[in-house]
Amino acid sequence: MDALELLKQDHQTVKELFEHAEGIEDRKEQKKVFRQIKTELDTHARIEETIFYPAMEKHEELKDMVLEAIEEHKQVKTLLREIDDLVKDSEKFEPKLTVLKENVEHHAEEEEEGKMFPKVREIVDRETLEKLGQELERAKGKKRKAA
Repeated sequence: MDALELLKQDHQTVKELFEHAEGIEDRKEQKKVFRQIKTELDTHARIEETIFYPAMEKHEELKDMVLEAIEEHKQVKTLLREIDDLVKDSEKFEPKLTVLKENVEHHAEEEEEGKMFPKVREIVDRETLEKLGQELERAKGKKRKAA
């Protein structure tokens, strides 16, 4: 699977988890789903920041997009930390989860339908994207086993 398809799949997984969390009334169950969201986002951000973005930064046309994406990751990480630090029955949980969802959706749309992924398809050959996809998959696998 090429790198872009793998990253899109990650985006879809997280989107489905958010939708699942929205349909849950029980706070304990919501927190459980939040943990899954957090794990997925942590892994996704790590592989993008350590493998995908450095490979894309080599292309002058992608540098600004990569920098913007990294800034969006920082916002998401801050929200994840804030939600994680909330006391058990905080009334801020759902509103913060909603803001997190909006940030993640914006980031995914920017990458997929915005400028980045279409531009990557234009300038990076298929073979390179396949190799990058394999590298991303290996990195995800290692982290999952360690978790």
